[in-house]
Amino acid sequence: MSLSTIKSHFFAHLSRMKLINRWPLMRNVRTENVQEHSLQVAMVAHSLALIRNKYFSGKLDPNEVATIAMFHDVSEVITGDLPTPVKYSNPVIRDEYKKIEKIAEQKLINMAPKDFHDDYAKLIDHHRHSDEIIFIVKAADVICAYLKTLEELSAGNREFGLAKKRLDQMLKDYHSPEVDYFMQAYVPSFSLSLDEITQEDN
Repeated sequence: MSLSTIKSHFFAHLSRMKLINRWPLMRNVRTENVQEHSLQVAMVAHSLALIRNKYFSGKLDPNEVATIAMFHDVSEVITGDLPTPVKYSNPVIRDEYKKIEKIAEQKLINMAPKDFHDDYAKLIDHHRHSDEIIFIVKAADVICAYLKTLEELSAGNREFGLAKKRLDQMLKDYHSPEVDYFMQAYVPSFSLSLDEITQEDN
């Protein structure tokens, strides 16, 4: 192998995740980009895996789950972020967007040096993940969206009121003990001020 012949646009594309804003159809007090969202989803997914393993007989590798979660939205550097109300407005749009996502995922995988194609495919290609991991990452994604609504509502932005109700119902409908644990243990703090959470820790 000659290092002088290796050239890949893979990470140059991934670096553009920070340029893709989420919630594009809604007024935001603070703009959230896909890169920071992905880090938060990875952290929450890691926690959900730990909770499942510790209390509910899970056998997940939290580090694997977190890494997969970190890559869960990378295809958006090619597709952009299609707003949820548009993506799920009817089955035809949903199904066609899934096909576009698959093409974008494969395009990114192919951008990595050939020796790493399989390694990145295991992270990026959703079809390679177990149903259990897919659920944990999806639940973490929804939790993070819910946390965003709490932050916006706490800042006085009523634009996120209906989104909060919709996401809250989605999380309840999961009937997931690890999700319920996370929501009870961690989420209430997001509606508090810095002074309030600091005082409680002392």
